[in-house]
Formats: sequence, C-alpha cells, structure tokens
Amino acid sequence: MQSEASIKAFRASILHFTADPAISDKACQWHEDGLLVLKDGHVQAAGDYAQLKDTLPPDTPVRDYRGKIIMPGFIDTHIHYPQTDMIASPAPGLLPWLDTYTFPTERQFSDPEHARGVADFFVRELLRCGTTTAMVYCTVHPESVDAFFGAAEAHNLRMAAGKVMMDRHCPDFLQDTAERSARESEELIRRWHKKGRNMYALTPRFAPTSTEAQLQVCGELARALPDTYVQTHVAENTDEVAWVKSLFPDARSYLDVYDKYGLLRPRSMYAHCIWLDNEDRARMAATGAAVSMCATSNLFLGSGLFDFAAADRQQVALSLATDVGGGTSFSMLQTMNETYKVARMGGTYLPALRMFYLATLGGARSMQLEGTVGNFVAGAEADFIVVDPKATALLERRTTRTNSLEELLFALALLGDDRAIAATYAAGKQVHQRGE
Repeated sequence: MQSEASIKAFRASILHFTADPAISDKACQWHEDGLLVLKDGHVQAAGDYAQLKDTLPPDTPVRDYRGKIIMPGFIDTHIHYPQTDMIASPAPGLLPWLDTYTFPTERQFSDPEHARGVADFFVRELLRCGTTTAMVYCTVHPESVDAFFGAAEAHNLRMAAGKVMMDRHCPDFLQDTAERSARESEELIRRWHKKGRNMYALTPRFAPTSTEAQLQVCGELARALPDTYVQTHVAENTDEVAWVKSLFPDARSYLDVYDKYGLLRPRSMYAHCIWLDNEDRARMAATGAAVSMCATSNLFLGSGLFDFAAADRQQVALSLATDVGGGTSFSMLQTMNETYKVARMGGTYLPALRMFYLATLGGARSMQLEGTVGNFVAGAEADFIVVDPKATALLERRTTRTNSLEELLFALALLGDDRAIAATYAAGKQVHQRGE
C-alpha cells in the first residue's frame, strides 16, 4: 500500500488540454486558483483548489506557486542535439548548411567524452526552456546515442532518440552501411529502449542520404519493432525535393519513398512537410504518421511556409518543434511566436490556445503518448512546468492588462522565452529552477 507521504500538491493556476481547441470548444481545462495533486510521480488529480484541498491527507506538503501557471511540460518533436554548438551558423540554404557546418560538427561525436559534454548541456538547456519530452537526433556514432540517453536518464526524462542512419551522399567520416546501421540500431534498442523512460527512434537522416538497401532494413526493423519510433525529414526545401526526385524517379512523391519501405505508421514523425500535396497528407492521416512543424528553422533556412489549412483539412496529426540547430532557439515559447507568424503569412489565424495544445497534448498524441504525458489526466506521468507571466518587465506590464485566457497565453507565446520558465519537473521531481 502506498503511503500518504508520497502525495505532493502544487497550488497555482492550472492549464491543460483534453482535446484540440480547433475542433472542440471544451478542449481546455483552466483553473485560475488550481491544485495539482501527485502520487509517486504521477498525476492523482488536477482541478480547483477549493474543491480538492479537503481531499488531501493531513500534513500534505503544498508548494505555493500562486501568480504563476502550471502546465504540462513542452514536447519538442524534432531536434538535433549534436547541432547545439553550431546553432546560428550562416548559409544560403539547407544543403550547403549541411555540408559546411552540420557534417563537420557531427564528426566529433565519435568521442564519448565530447558527446557526453554536449548531451549534458543540451538536456539542461531543454529543461531551462520547459521541454520535458523530445524526439532527438543523435549522429551515426553509437557513442552519441549512449551519451544522450545517459544524460536523459540522469534526470529521469521521457525522451525518444536514435542513431542517424546514413550510407551515401555524406562525408566518408560519417558514412555507415545498411548492414552496420541495422546492427548498431538493434544493439542500441536492446540497450536503451524502454530502459526507464527512454524510447528508441529509428532515424534515417533523410532519403537522399540512405540507399534503397538502408531504407529497406530500416523498414524491416520498423515492422518488427512497432513500439519503437521512426523519425526523419521530408519535403523541407525545394532543392531537396528535386534531388529526391532524381534519386528515386519511380516514387510518386518524396513521402512515397518512405511509404514504399513501410516507414509510414503510428509512431513515425516527419519533420517539415512543407512541400507535400493533398495525396501525401491523406496518406499520412491514413497511416497515423505525424507532422513536426519547425517554424524557426524553416524561416532561418528559407525553406518555405507550412500549410496549416491543408493539413487540417486532411486531419493530419500536428506538433511543434524547435529543430535546433537549423532552428534558432530551444524555447518552445519562441517557437510559438514564429509559428504564429508562419500561419498568418499562409492565411491561417492560429490562436494561442491551439499553439499551447500543439506544444503539449498535440505532441503527445503525435507520439502516441496520450495518457502518459502531455496533460494532467489521472495516472499521467507528472512532467510539468511553472510559467511566470511576470518574468520580464514587458511580460508583466502586458499580462496584467489581459482580459481573457487567450490574451494571457498569446502574450506568453509572443513575448515569452526561457526566462518565463520558473521551474521544470520530471515525474514529480524538480529538475530545473530559474536562477540556479
């Protein structure tokens, strides 16, 4: 029997979602004076303080965060930890950026000590920005995967990551083979998948850097291990799309290349998805594959604007991502800022409520993790953040003048950054506090 001592409570405004605000007017759960109750690292209850306070056992510790907002930790569905040290590197486009900065930077991750140093910094930076779950690219080196999962495990985080598979059109020092990539991926899966809160993601970098043989073995692993993830890039840049067409002339589209090898399925995450057509989007929806929208990197690299309206018409699962280091910030708040502008430029108005949904429950749904993370339903893992609407002078001045929850969240999305994250918790334990 669990002891009453394992129960903890937190008082603040409470926000979480049970549905997509785009399709339900009851999607949002907002408790202005709320209480979050935890038991052994899981959510026991979330609701109004007045209704829940008398359900607490005597002497239950209650952390007082009044004036702040508790919400689920952010979920970043596409990010490259080896690119931490090359964030904000100049280049005229995606392909020259890869050649000039990405590949030389990733070469260093054959060194376990280097990989551990970057992984430790990367994880701390995610937590500082309020991200508690992410889908992470490592490099071709197994050492890079070990380093990342070790860093995630040290903080008891729910993370998905994997070794990049890349056997052509890259420097020799990063090139593996179809056989070796499959063997090393299998070894890493045995070592890390479902160890604690770690989850493995099969990670072909993108179609141009994998031969048909490598895509074939990746598809075989994906079918044999359906509880693993698949993550890759698709239709990010027009030059890239044209390159894929020349390499796979028999494919109907870029996305069809992956589909041919069985890589469209639940737990598959496709970054960017800018230059898809309606048939592609319908196929993603039918297979349960999800889209990771990467506004800051799409703007930084001049790749294009994501079409929200077209994706919503096909009911494709959507989520937000920073895409560091093409993306220019680890902050999901700053990512919301750019996502809002991308949507407006494409003729879509994106309310703040939906942006916060996409960064929490939307990401969980895209990763097939609803009920595990992403909101405060009973039994969910207690990954949450404490957001401070008065973190900066400008935020305080604006948020004290808001007249609705939508206005408050919109101000946080457009004016907030890492400074707005007062604290971050993983499985009920504090793993970051601002100023420490």
